[in-house]
Amino acid sequence: MSACEPNTHSRKAGVVIASTRAAAGAYPDETGPVILDWLTEHGFEPFPTMVVPDGEPVGAALRALLTQQPAVVITSGGTGLSPDDRTPEMTLPLLDREIPGIMEGIRRAGAAKTPMAMLSRGHAGAAGKTFIINLPGSPKGVMDGLAVLDPVIGHLCEQLEGNHGH
Repeated sequence: MSACEPNTHSRKAGVVIASTRAAAGAYPDETGPVILDWLTEHGFEPFPTMVVPDGEPVGAALRALLTQQPAVVITSGGTGLSPDDRTPEMTLPLLDREIPGIMEGIRRAGAAKTPMAMLSRGHAGAAGKTFIINLPGSPKGVMDGLAVLDPVIGHLCEQLEGNHGH
């Protein structure tokens, strides 16, 4: 049973992979397929994954996706401390409201497995009725983050759609 069953319409979702090397074809994107599987399992209809270089192309991809009014946009990569890790800076200006508890939960769950999780600078929040979250660039980090979202994604979507049931 999915946590985010579509009610009268299928919820759309976008995926942005921030990786200069994957965008250049230097190696395959390993996190996009993990995210797409999770979205599909949760009743979302994903747009094609956008694999873009780090930095401003992430912001452009996010802005393009937001014009399609998806329920959810998940990014992977660009959340660390390298000079070109700019996904949080590209995301924050698009958010109307941050949802800090989600990232706190993700960092807490990740830190139980590796102290490196504390270095993730990702954001989670709402841009209008769209939930946006920045996940790390590793498949394990993505799986850990998605596991934290599992029990809340349905309620989160309903609230952003204006349904106030508890």
